[in-house]
Amino acid sequence: MTIHTFEKVLAEHPFFRDLRPEHLETVVGCAANVTFAPGEFVFREGDEANQFFVVREGKVVVEVFVPGKGAMTIESIAGGDVLGWSWLFPPYRTHFDARALTHVRALALDGACLRGKCEKNTDLGYQFMRRFNQIVVDRLEATRMQLLDLYRHDESE
Repeated sequence: MTIHTFEKVLAEHPFFRDLRPEHLETVVGCAANVTFAPGEFVFREGDEANQFFVVREGKVVVEVFVPGKGAMTIESIAGGDVLGWSWLFPPYRTHFDARALTHVRALALDGACLRGKCEKNTDLGYQFMRRFNQIVVDRLEATRMQLLDLYRHDESE
């Protein structure tokens, strides 16, 4: 089994690709290994958003509860993806549920730690905002598509 440093894992991850080495070194100081068992919630809607996750292995579904319908999958997150953006935007509360479908290995990055570092280093803050804005846009588009599908099914019933 090969052991990789956080810096190597993050440097090879698509989300952090092309991040300046000094920024990557700063981010590494906020990282920790985490695992989730199948069925375990990574976070629940309304929870305090303290971190985001760099998924290394496994699959996580992002869900929203729809009254009368139950949990509706918005998006599937797999190894190589980033999960969680609410840590970056006040009031720092999650907007969806995230549940492991398989065994998940990830790096958890401490949101408060990173917010403080981004405030001190505006270039790093800009890089995070630019990268996370794309994730937010992607998540909103996935939500829109799911809602269109939900309403299409309602009309046909």
